[in-house]
Amino acid sequence: MKVIFIKDMKGQGKKGEVKEVSEGYATNFLIPRGVARPATDGNMKNLEQQQASEEKRKAQEKEDAQALGKKLEEMTVVLKAKAGEGGRLFGAITSKQIAEALAGQKIKIDKRKIELSDPIRSLGVTQVPVKLHPDVKATVKVQITEE
Repeated sequence: MKVIFIKDMKGQGKKGEVKEVSEGYATNFLIPRGVARPATDGNMKNLEQQQASEEKRKAQEKEDAQALGKKLEEMTVVLKAKAGEGGRLFGAITSKQIAEALAGQKIKIDKRKIELSDPIRSLGVTQVPVKLHPDVKATVKVQITEE
């Protein structure tokens, strides 16, 4: 019997997958637990529509991320910090502070998406990579000035 998995089932199949399983297993276990549906024509059409809308949504997300990436590439974030001799900062600039500065410019980015390996500890301009989407990365210039 062919079934369409509604949820991930370890060892059997992932959500949206169509598989052939024994009839007893499907009718007595998978279908009553809400893990799978019979692969009828109507259910197959629903699955295709769901997959098409999911593809469209993912493409839109990627497009939005690319547009945001271009905007980030062009801008410079200016942060002020106290510094000592030789341009060394008292403290450090973290990804949280960069995210807050971007939020002040009406760009909302989660601090976890800012890939800052070490906090910034000196004055000047630093290129900071930002992961906007699994396929889209951008770099934003962060300029640290003395307070």
